[in-house]
Amino acid sequence: MAAGRDEIVQAAFRLFAMRGYDATAVDDIASEAGISRSTFFRSFGSKEAVVFPDHDTILSRVEARLSTSHADSALGAVTDAVKLVLFHYIAEGERARERYRLTSTVPALRERELVSGARYQQLFRRHLSALGDGSNDSELRAEVTAAAVVAAHNRVLRRWLRGESASPQREIEAALATVHQTFVSTTESGPPAVIVVPHGVSMEHIETVLRRAVEGSVD
Repeated sequence: MAAGRDEIVQAAFRLFAMRGYDATAVDDIASEAGISRSTFFRSFGSKEAVVFPDHDTILSRVEARLSTSHADSALGAVTDAVKLVLFHYIAEGERARERYRLTSTVPALRERELVSGARYQQLFRRHLSALGDGSNDSELRAEVTAAAVVAAHNRVLRRWLRGESASPQREIEAALATVHQTFVSTTESGPPAVIVVPHGVSMEHIETVLRRAVEGSVD
């Protein structure tokens, strides 16, 4: 039976650990996995791709989560989506740490990782922008909010990868709460209003004044 994707990835990481990334050729990985060179390229397309085998799957899950939101839940959908990415890497365990060691030392892999992160940020920005009002302020908010969400994810993930975080789940919740507090406009709910009513004013008159105020008809 031919090796599946997981077996090919395992063979590749074994060789990377023994020989180093640059010293390992695609032919070496194919031989280690018991497959042909053409089978390897049908599965992954490049040696770099075998280091990031689940990227397209994660991206599809992120897009699916974003597609379920609307304007008043846009940021919540983005924060849920970025947690999908983080928890996927955490579930990988030691494999994620092996990848981190590779991307920290191999420039080509580091560049690919940065490109992947940029794709998520662009996706979040487009989602937030599409649910905004199209104004310059709205577009700017979408841009900086997307960047902040990705930055929060990256900080927590890297702390976990370096063994500095015992509870990345708690840390990401705290980090994203900070993003939410920073970028959700206080005008969405508004401060509480206190109305002082002179003695003897009827409720009918108060209702009329409030209705006009809401409709913008009060001078």
